[in-house]
Amino acid sequence: MEKIAILIPCYNEEKTIGKVIDDFKHELPNATIYVYDNNSTDGTSEIARYHGAIVRKEHRQGKGNVVRSMFQDINADYYLMVDGDDTYPASSANELLMPLKTGRANMTIGDRLSNGTYGKENKRKFHGFGNDLVRWSINKLFKSNINDIMTGYRGFDRYFVKNFPVLSSGFQIETELSIHCVENDFLIQEIPIDYRDRPEGSFSKLNTFSDGIKVINMILRMLKDVRPFLFFGGFSLLLLIVGLVLGIPVINEFVKTGLVLKLPTAVLSTSLIIISVISFFTGAILDTINTNHKKQYFLMLVRYKEMFNKNE
Repeated sequence: MEKIAILIPCYNEEKTIGKVIDDFKHELPNATIYVYDNNSTDGTSEIARYHGAIVRKEHRQGKGNVVRSMFQDINADYYLMVDGDDTYPASSANELLMPLKTGRANMTIGDRLSNGTYGKENKRKFHGFGNDLVRWSINKLFKSNINDIMTGYRGFDRYFVKNFPVLSSGFQIETELSIHCVENDFLIQEIPIDYRDRPEGSFSKLNTFSDGIKVINMILRMLKDVRPFLFFGGFSLLLLIVGLVLGIPVINEFVKTGLVLKLPTAVLSTSLIIISVISFFTGAILDTINTNHKKQYFLMLVRYKEMFNKNE
Protein backbone atom coordinates (compact mmCIF):
# COMPACT_ATOMS: atom_id res chain seq x y z
CA MET A 1 0.00 0.00 0.00
CA GLU A 2 1.27 3.48 -0.87
CA LYS A 3 2.41 5.53 2.10
CA ILE A 4 1.20 9.13 2.39
CA ALA A 5 2.62 11.58 4.91
CA ILE A 6 0.90 14.82 5.91
CA LEU A 7 3.54 17.32 7.06
CA ILE A 8 2.38 20.16 9.30
CA PRO A 9 5.03 22.64 10.50
CA CYS A 10 3.69 24.50 13.54
CA TYR A 11 4.51 27.40 15.80
CA ASN A 12 1.83 28.43 18.31
CA GLU A 13 -1.18 27.07 16.44
CA GLU A 14 -3.26 25.70 19.33
CA LYS A 15 -6.38 27.50 18.03
CA THR A 16 -6.43 25.64 14.73
CA ILE A 17 -4.19 22.54 14.77
CA GLY A 18 -6.87 20.18 16.06
CA LYS A 19 -9.28 21.04 13.24
CA VAL A 20 -6.55 20.79 10.62
CA ILE A 21 -5.62 17.28 11.78
CA ASP A 22 -9.26 16.14 11.92
CA ASP A 23 -9.96 17.52 8.44
CA PHE A 24 -7.02 15.67 6.87
CA LYS A 25 -7.82 12.46 8.75
CA HIS A 26 -11.29 12.63 7.23
CA GLU A 27 -9.98 13.19 3.67
CA LEU A 28 -7.03 10.78 3.89
CA PRO A 29 -7.80 8.23 6.64
CA ASN A 30 -4.82 6.03 5.74
CA ALA A 31 -2.26 8.85 5.79
CA THR A 32 0.18 9.44 8.64
CA ILE A 33 0.03 12.96 10.04
CA TYR A 34 3.22 14.52 11.40
CA VAL A 35 3.22 17.76 13.36
CA TYR A 36 6.65 19.34 13.84
CA ASP A 37 6.49 21.79 16.73
CA ASN A 38 8.95 24.64 16.27
CA ASN A 39 9.35 25.82 19.88
CA SER A 40 5.68 26.62 20.51
CA THR A 41 4.87 28.23 23.84
CA ASP A 42 1.20 27.22 23.81
CA GLY A 43 -0.58 23.86 23.77
CA THR A 44 0.06 23.02 20.10
CA SER A 45 1.89 19.74 20.81
CA GLU A 46 -0.60 18.45 23.36
CA ILE A 47 -3.60 19.19 21.15
CA ALA A 48 -1.92 17.61 18.13
CA ARG A 49 -1.23 14.39 20.07
CA TYR A 50 -4.78 14.31 21.37
CA HIS A 51 -6.08 14.46 17.79
CA GLY A 52 -3.88 11.57 16.72
CA ALA A 53 -0.86 13.17 15.06
CA ILE A 54 2.75 12.09 15.50
CA VAL A 55 4.43 15.08 17.17
CA ARG A 56 8.12 15.82 16.85
CA LYS A 57 10.19 18.80 17.95
CA GLU A 58 12.42 21.04 15.84
CA HIS A 59 14.46 23.30 18.11
CA ARG A 60 16.10 25.35 15.34
CA GLN A 61 13.70 28.24 14.80
CA GLY A 62 12.37 28.81 11.30
CA LYS A 63 10.11 27.03 8.83
CA GLY A 64 13.01 26.11 6.55
CA ASN A 65 14.69 24.27 9.40
CA VAL A 66 11.45 22.41 10.08
CA VAL A 67 11.02 21.38 6.43
CA ARG A 68 14.65 20.20 6.30
CA SER A 69 14.07 17.89 9.27
CA MET A 70 10.76 16.64 7.86
CA PHE A 71 12.29 15.76 4.49
CA GLN A 72 15.26 14.05 6.11
CA ASP A 73 13.34 12.12 8.77
CA ILE A 74 10.17 10.93 7.07
CA ASN A 75 9.99 8.22 4.43
CA ALA A 76 6.85 7.99 2.34
CA ASP A 77 5.73 7.58 -1.25
CA TYR A 78 3.88 10.90 -1.32
CA TYR A 79 3.93 13.96 0.90
CA LEU A 80 1.48 16.78 1.54
CA MET A 81 2.79 19.86 3.32
CA VAL A 82 0.25 22.25 4.81
CA ASP A 83 0.34 25.04 7.38
CA GLY A 84 -1.35 24.46 10.73
CA ASP A 85 -3.36 27.70 10.61
CA ASP A 86 -6.47 26.26 8.88
CA THR A 87 -6.19 28.53 5.85
CA TYR A 88 -5.90 25.68 3.32
CA PRO A 89 -8.73 23.22 2.57
CA ALA A 90 -8.16 19.53 3.29
CA SER A 91 -10.83 18.85 0.65
CA SER A 92 -8.21 19.59 -2.04
CA ALA A 93 -5.77 16.96 -0.73
CA ASN A 94 -6.67 14.26 -3.25
CA GLU A 95 -6.46 16.73 -6.12
CA LEU A 96 -2.92 17.62 -5.06
CA LEU A 97 -1.94 13.97 -4.76
CA MET A 98 -3.37 12.74 -8.07
CA PRO A 99 -0.73 14.29 -10.42
CA LEU A 100 1.99 12.84 -8.17
CA LYS A 101 0.48 9.36 -8.29
CA THR A 102 0.09 9.42 -12.07
CA GLY A 103 3.62 10.70 -12.68
CA ARG A 104 2.50 14.04 -14.11
CA ALA A 105 4.22 16.04 -11.37
CA ASN A 106 7.02 15.84 -8.83
CA MET A 107 5.59 18.83 -6.97
CA THR A 108 2.04 20.11 -6.91
CA ILE A 109 1.15 23.62 -5.80
CA GLY A 110 -2.06 24.68 -4.06
CA ASP A 111 -2.71 27.84 -6.07
CA ARG A 112 -4.57 30.43 -3.94
CA LEU A 113 -4.39 33.25 -6.45
CA SER A 114 -5.96 32.07 -9.72
CA ASN A 115 -9.55 31.91 -8.47
CA GLY A 116 -9.31 35.16 -6.48
CA THR A 117 -10.01 33.74 -3.03
CA TYR A 118 -6.69 34.95 -1.61
CA GLY A 119 -7.43 38.50 -2.77
CA LYS A 120 -10.83 38.39 -1.11
CA GLU A 121 -9.83 36.70 2.15
CA ASN A 122 -6.39 38.18 2.80
CA LYS A 123 -6.66 41.20 5.10
CA ARG A 124 -2.96 42.14 5.03
CA LYS A 125 -2.53 44.59 2.14
CA PHE A 126 1.21 44.28 1.67
CA HIS A 127 1.11 40.46 1.67
CA GLY A 128 -0.70 40.50 -1.67
CA PHE A 129 1.75 43.03 -3.10
CA GLY A 130 4.67 40.93 -1.84
CA ASN A 131 3.26 37.78 -3.44
CA ASP A 132 2.89 39.57 -6.78
CA LEU A 133 6.40 41.03 -6.61
CA VAL A 134 8.04 37.69 -5.80
CA ARG A 135 6.01 35.87 -8.46
CA TRP A 136 6.90 38.45 -11.14
CA SER A 137 10.59 38.43 -10.17
CA ILE A 138 10.98 34.65 -10.22
CA ASN A 139 9.00 34.14 -13.41
CA LYS A 140 11.10 36.77 -15.19
CA LEU A 141 14.49 35.76 -13.79
CA PHE A 142 14.03 31.99 -14.04
CA LYS A 143 11.77 31.90 -17.12
CA SER A 144 8.93 30.12 -15.35
CA ASN A 145 5.17 30.57 -15.29
CA ILE A 146 4.04 29.79 -11.74
CA ASN A 147 0.92 31.52 -10.44
CA ASP A 148 1.47 31.09 -6.69
CA ILE A 149 5.11 31.04 -5.62
CA MET A 150 4.64 31.39 -1.87
CA THR A 151 1.77 29.06 -1.04
CA GLY A 152 2.31 26.77 1.94
CA TYR A 153 0.10 23.98 0.54
CA ARG A 154 2.13 21.60 -1.63
CA GLY A 155 2.44 17.97 -2.59
CA PHE A 156 5.66 16.08 -3.37
CA ASP A 157 6.72 12.65 -4.48
CA ARG A 158 9.62 10.86 -2.79
CA TYR A 159 11.88 11.45 -5.78
CA PHE A 160 11.67 15.21 -5.25
CA VAL A 161 11.82 15.20 -1.43
CA LYS A 162 14.93 13.05 -1.22
CA ASN A 163 16.77 15.12 -3.82
CA PHE A 164 16.01 18.60 -2.51
CA PRO A 165 18.78 20.27 -0.45
CA VAL A 166 17.03 22.72 1.90
CA LEU A 167 19.18 25.83 2.29
CA SER A 168 16.66 28.31 3.73
CA SER A 169 16.05 28.53 7.44
CA GLY A 170 12.84 30.57 7.46
CA PHE A 171 9.78 31.47 5.40
CA GLN A 172 11.90 31.71 2.25
CA ILE A 173 11.46 27.93 1.93
CA GLU A 174 8.40 28.17 -0.37
CA THR A 175 10.31 30.38 -2.81
CA GLU A 176 13.30 28.04 -2.67
CA LEU A 177 11.10 25.03 -3.42
CA SER A 178 9.70 26.76 -6.51
CA ILE A 179 13.10 27.91 -7.84
CA HIS A 180 14.71 24.50 -7.26
CA CYS A 181 11.87 22.76 -9.09
CA VAL A 182 12.07 25.11 -12.09
CA GLU A 183 15.85 25.19 -12.30
CA ASN A 184 16.27 21.39 -12.16
CA ASP A 185 13.43 20.47 -14.54
CA PHE A 186 11.17 18.77 -12.02
CA LEU A 187 7.55 18.51 -13.10
CA ILE A 188 5.18 21.07 -11.55
CA GLN A 189 1.42 21.21 -11.62
CA GLU A 190 -0.72 23.88 -9.99
CA ILE A 191 -4.12 23.06 -8.50
CA PRO A 192 -6.48 26.01 -7.83
CA ILE A 193 -7.70 25.92 -4.23
CA ASP A 194 -9.99 28.02 -2.05
CA TYR A 195 -8.11 30.06 0.52
CA ARG A 196 -9.59 31.31 3.76
CA ASP A 197 -8.06 33.81 6.16
CA ARG A 198 -7.02 32.80 9.65
CA PRO A 199 -9.89 32.41 12.13
CA GLU A 200 -10.32 34.97 14.88
CA GLY A 201 -7.73 34.56 17.62
CA SER A 202 -5.11 33.07 15.27
CA PHE A 203 -2.19 35.30 14.29
CA SER A 204 0.30 35.17 11.44
CA LYS A 205 3.98 34.75 12.31
CA LEU A 206 5.02 36.53 9.12
CA ASN A 207 6.41 40.03 9.22
CA THR A 208 5.63 41.56 5.84
CA PHE A 209 8.74 43.74 5.60
CA SER A 210 11.48 41.77 7.39
CA ASP A 211 10.43 38.44 5.87
CA GLY A 212 9.95 40.14 2.51
CA ILE A 213 13.53 41.40 2.60
CA LYS A 214 14.71 37.87 3.46
CA VAL A 215 12.82 36.45 0.47
CA ILE A 216 14.27 39.06 -1.91
CA ASN A 217 17.75 38.39 -0.53
CA MET A 218 17.22 34.66 -1.06
CA ILE A 219 16.10 35.23 -4.67
CA LEU A 220 19.28 37.24 -5.37
CA ARG A 221 21.44 34.60 -3.67
CA MET A 222 19.87 31.79 -5.67
CA LEU A 223 20.18 33.86 -8.87
CA LYS A 224 23.90 34.18 -8.12
CA ASP A 225 24.18 30.44 -7.50
CA VAL A 226 22.08 29.06 -10.37
CA ARG A 227 22.38 31.83 -12.98
CA PRO A 228 25.84 33.32 -12.24
CA PHE A 229 26.37 34.77 -15.72
CA LEU A 230 23.08 36.67 -15.54
CA PHE A 231 23.91 37.93 -12.04
CA PHE A 232 27.53 38.96 -12.61
CA GLY A 233 26.88 39.95 -16.23
CA GLY A 234 24.19 42.38 -15.12
CA PHE A 235 26.52 43.79 -12.48
CA SER A 236 29.25 44.06 -15.10
CA LEU A 237 27.00 45.93 -17.54
CA LEU A 238 25.93 48.39 -14.82
CA LEU A 239 29.54 49.14 -13.85
CA LEU A 240 30.54 49.51 -17.51
CA ILE A 241 27.78 52.05 -18.18
CA VAL A 242 28.67 54.10 -15.09
CA GLY A 243 32.39 53.92 -15.97
CA LEU A 244 31.76 55.11 -19.53
CA VAL A 245 29.44 57.92 -18.42
CA LEU A 246 32.16 59.18 -16.10
CA GLY A 247 35.03 58.53 -18.50
CA ILE A 248 33.80 59.91 -21.82
CA PRO A 249 33.96 63.59 -20.71
CA VAL A 250 37.52 62.99 -19.45
CA ILE A 251 38.52 61.45 -22.80
CA ASN A 252 36.93 64.32 -24.73
CA GLU A 253 38.81 66.82 -22.61
CA PHE A 254 42.10 64.95 -23.18
CA VAL A 255 41.53 64.90 -26.96
CA LYS A 256 40.91 68.65 -27.00
CA THR A 257 43.58 69.83 -24.55
CA GLY A 258 46.03 66.96 -24.18
CA LEU A 259 45.52 67.19 -20.40
CA VAL A 260 43.64 65.13 -17.81
CA LEU A 261 42.33 67.78 -15.45
CA LYS A 262 39.81 65.55 -13.65
CA LEU A 263 42.25 62.93 -12.41
CA PRO A 264 40.02 61.46 -9.63
CA THR A 265 37.18 60.99 -12.12
CA ALA A 266 39.56 59.34 -14.57
CA VAL A 267 40.83 56.95 -11.89
CA LEU A 268 37.28 56.12 -10.77
CA SER A 269 36.11 55.53 -14.34
CA THR A 270 39.08 53.26 -15.12
CA SER A 271 38.57 51.30 -11.89
CA LEU A 272 34.89 50.74 -12.62
CA ILE A 273 35.61 49.47 -16.13
CA ILE A 274 38.32 47.13 -14.83
CA ILE A 275 35.94 45.76 -12.16
CA SER A 276 33.29 45.39 -14.88
CA VAL A 277 35.62 43.23 -16.98
CA ILE A 278 36.55 41.12 -13.94
CA SER A 279 32.87 40.68 -13.06
CA PHE A 280 32.07 39.59 -16.63
CA PHE A 281 34.71 36.88 -16.67
CA THR A 282 33.80 35.82 -13.12
CA GLY A 283 30.24 35.23 -14.30
CA ALA A 284 31.45 33.32 -17.38
CA ILE A 285 33.70 31.04 -15.33
CA LEU A 286 31.07 30.39 -12.66
CA ASP A 287 28.49 29.68 -15.36
CA THR A 288 30.73 26.95 -16.77
CA ILE A 289 31.23 25.49 -13.29
CA ASN A 290 27.49 25.64 -12.64
CA THR A 291 26.74 23.84 -15.92
CA ASN A 292 29.11 21.02 -14.97
CA HIS A 293 27.53 20.87 -11.51
CA LYS A 294 24.06 20.54 -13.06
CA LYS A 295 25.31 17.69 -15.25
CA GLN A 296 26.57 15.87 -12.15
CA TYR A 297 23.30 16.56 -10.33
CA PHE A 298 21.22 15.16 -13.22
CA LEU A 299 23.42 12.06 -13.35
CA MET A 300 22.89 11.64 -9.60
CA LEU A 301 19.12 11.90 -10.14
CA VAL A 302 19.31 9.17 -12.79
CA ARG A 303 21.23 6.87 -10.43
CA TYR A 304 18.76 7.61 -7.63
CA LYS A 305 15.83 6.80 -9.90
CA GLU A 306 17.40 3.51 -10.96
CA MET A 307 17.99 2.58 -7.30
CA PHE A 308 14.43 3.67 -6.42
CA ASN A 309 12.95 1.49 -9.20
CA LYS A 310 15.00 -1.54 -8.09
CA ASN A 311 13.81 -1.17 -4.49
CA GLU A 312 10.22 -1.13 -5.69
